[in-house]
Parts: sequence; structure tokens; C-alpha cells
Amino acid sequence: MRRLRLGTIHADQVTFDGALDAIAGLVVAGRGGYVLTPNVDHVVLAEHSPELRAAYADAALSLVDGMPLVWLSALVGARFPEKVSGSDLARPLLTRAASAGWRVYFFGAAPGVGARAAEKLRAQLPALQVVGIDAPPLGFEQDPVAVDAALQRLRACRPDLVLFALGCPLQEALMHRWAQALAPAVSIGVGGTLDFIAGEQKRAPAWMSRWGLEWVYRLWRDPRRMAQRYLVRDRAILGIVWRMWRAPRGSLLITAGEPVSPSG
Repeated sequence: MRRLRLGTIHADQVTFDGALDAIAGLVVAGRGGYVLTPNVDHVVLAEHSPELRAAYADAALSLVDGMPLVWLSALVGARFPEKVSGSDLARPLLTRAASAGWRVYFFGAAPGVGARAAEKLRAQLPALQVVGIDAPPLGFEQDPVAVDAALQRLRACRPDLVLFALGCPLQEALMHRWAQALAPAVSIGVGGTLDFIAGEQKRAPAWMSRWGLEWVYRLWRDPRRMAQRYLVRDRAILGIVWRMWRAPRGSLLITAGEPVSPSG
């Protein structure tokens, strides 16, 4: 599988169906691993986060989440086949989980959200086995005792698939840190997906997602929280794009397993 460097991280050149098959393959193989879903914000944050870069370096699979990165890949001559966002992937992946009898665990989101999401999913997928739900309090990652307790609760449920809904960079850091302890379970970062499934938040219309305007919708819905991210922090993507554009054609493509270094 070929990978495209995105600044200091990467994403895999894989289709939506190929991603589903790859995740199923990880579960069946029984060796564990985790799946990340980079977007523009991940690319920007990774520039100054060794922990986030390390998480990407060891990921079993990295799926491009957002049309802006698909367009960027086309600009440098190595277009991703399509967008493969965690929010789009969750339902078909859980459908496979129900069919295959995988044990599923929800980790993150606000208290009660995971339970409501599980209730709605079970109404559509009666065979789905949600064997555990945990919503640790904000800031729990600062308390080693709370972190270890959360890990032990998760392991006790013996899941095959864990959906991490904590947001970046916390979910990526924990999946990386816990990968060996959770094996053979496979983890995937899904951000706000449980909120969408539970009906706590509305997702952007499909046409906005197709045109790379999901960020505009989220900014409109929550300007106080999202303005700093989209209008200030993520402007740094322009420098990363320039760096990638100046890199020799072909130098941004790597084979899975090769180290990822900054482009340019």
C-alpha cells in the first residue's frame, strides 16, 4: 500500500471499500493495531507535536478525512482515491461488526452519548454487540490512576473493535500508548461520530461534505469553539502546502512501513 506524506504525517492511498476490508483484516488477524483519520487540523498540529507524529508513525492504517486533503494530494500529483472519513466509515464498519459477531466498545464522548448511540444502532443492527461504553471526565488523561482505570475497564470487556471518540490529539495519543495493551483489539479514532449517531449534533449536509465545506458548517454551528481552530490555527496549512508543492514529484509517496519525514 502506498502512502502520501502530509507534512510530518501521512495517509494511505486506499478506497472507502478498501479501508473497510483493511480494518476487517486487522480484526481477523488478531494482532491489534489502530486506525487514524487525518484532516487538515491533524496535519497542522503534528508540525509541533512529537506525540502525534509518533502515533501516526506506528498506525496500522491512516485514512484521509476531508476533501481539502484530497485536493492537496491532486495538487502534488498523487491524488487519494476518495475521502474516507471516520464519520462515514462508522456505520458500515459497525454493520460488518454485527455480521461478524465482533465485540465493540465505545470510548469517549460526553456521558450518556455512547449509550444513546448504542441504543439507536441496536435498533438498526440487532446483532451488534456493544460490550462496553466509557465516557471518562474531561482532563482524566492528566491523572495516571484514572488513565490506568480506564484502560483496565476497557481490557476487561475483551473487545474486538474500539471506537475512540475523544478528538485529536488525545484519542491518537491513547490509541498509540495503549496499542499493545489492547491487542488483539483494533482501535479507530472517530472524533464526534458518536454524537452524530446519538443525535446530539447535526452533521453537515452531504453536499457540503462533498465540496469540502464541512468546516464552514461546523464554524457556523459553533463559532466560539471553531473560530480559533479553522480561522487561526489551521491557516498554517498554507505553509505546509507550499512545502509539499516544492518537493520533487514522487518524493512524497512512500511505502507502508517507511519512516515519514517532513516534506521539502
